Amino acid sequence: MDKLKKIFANRWVKFSLAAIIYTLWFVVWTGNLWWLLGLIVIFDVYVSKFVTGRLNRINEQLKERSKAYRTAEEWVSAIIFATVVASVIHIFVFQMYVIPSSSMEGTLLVGDYLYVSKVTYGPQMPNTPISFPFVHHTMPFSKTGAKSYSEAIKRPYHRLKGLRKIERDDIVVFNFPAGDTVLLERQDKTYYDVLRYYQQQYGHTEGRRRLEQDFTIITRPVDKRENYIKRCVAIAGDTLSIVNGDVIVNGVAQREIPEKQHLNFVTTNAPISLTAFKNMGISEVSGAGLNYSMHLTEAEEKAVSEMRKVVATERYYDDLRNLDYFPNDTSYTWNIDNMGPLWIPSKGATIALNAQTWPLYRRAIEVYEGNSVEERDGEYLINGEVATEYTFKMDYYFMMGDNRHNSADSRFWGFVPEDHIVGKASFVWLSLNPEKSFPANIRWSRMFRKTI
Repeated sequence: MDKLKKIFANRWVKFSLAAIIYTLWFVVWTGNLWWLLGLIVIFDVYVSKFVTGRLNRINEQLKERSKAYRTAEEWVSAIIFATVVASVIHIFVFQMYVIPSSSMEGTLLVGDYLYVSKVTYGPQMPNTPISFPFVHHTMPFSKTGAKSYSEAIKRPYHRLKGLRKIERDDIVVFNFPAGDTVLLERQDKTYYDVLRYYQQQYGHTEGRRRLEQDFTIITRPVDKRENYIKRCVAIAGDTLSIVNGDVIVNGVAQREIPEKQHLNFVTTNAPISLTAFKNMGISEVSGAGLNYSMHLTEAEEKAVSEMRKVVATERYYDDLRNLDYFPNDTSYTWNIDNMGPLWIPSKGATIALNAQTWPLYRRAIEVYEGNSVEERDGEYLINGEVATEYTFKMDYYFMMGDNRHNSADSRFWGFVPEDHIVGKASFVWLSLNPEKSFPANIRWSRMFRKTI
């Protein structure tokens, strides 16, 4: 044992071990040879001590001379260490996420705190590595939307190797694809929805001019866009159809999700208190008199239909078409409950470019894969050259909320590219009911519940 301790106490052994771990972690795994420069620092720390040794001597002298400096140095060192460790964990291992809306109700509830694994699909390296720690895209308490990051250094998309790829029915956290352009004064609406409204009202050119006049418009890199959470219903290469609210992938119906909800209209022969419905666990309910609307699971539909005062329960199906639904083009008559068939792009696959495919895949080709595109006289130009086909550079996914009639998802803004994937929602580690106060607000039954 003593011999072993002596071996590991040797500075060259320490340097060799640190260099091997560093090279495997930061160079091989990231695929960036610039990280090799870090070996110089490691050599100085363990062997030469030319810089670090001198800095340590100066630091020790200052600590001996001043108690205030010693105290400040201890606090600064602790804060720096904690910040570095937390940042590394946040980037490479996991992050916490809280459910802000009811789009995944009843699978996930508002106030659920999730452990989101980045190791499962592989950590995505930051596109903007220079940023304020523990802040997403906006500085705290900023009324002007001040950025919490700098774009002085921008890295291309790179994902480290994960344990597995995304599978159908995974619950996934991702960066909002339509969040590349943002209206600072109306962040509850997507830029594209508001732009479409303005252009419908004032025309294509005038609508855009008025929008730019009325709002402050900014752009955000991929890793600084809002985080969304949905269920992946179709993966790259799949063909998706939605028929009367039912998801069909490659001709096979999606597995039954017990807590999936649909909008229902309920008719009664006498008024029922909304509290009575909420006591049954139904969180989203409105109405009065003899008519009510509520979002229900199949089990809840049955329970409500059996209530003494209930005359009829009817599930809502959307049969209207408008430009709010993907692909936001007059060529397609899709809606929230009926859509497709739609092929999901996969890396290396090639499609023909024509009047049918162009509305579906133009945004992916232009925005997500970084090409300049143009349609001119029935021809399609990519980077200034006429193209009759296109080969995708990334895999894409189709995401939907389990609360099918109260979810902004791929049915509205289309595909989620692989470079937007943050991680897999693994389990609920804490759940707090926002309508109650502590300690009654703790949902003990949901603690450490696996997301399925």
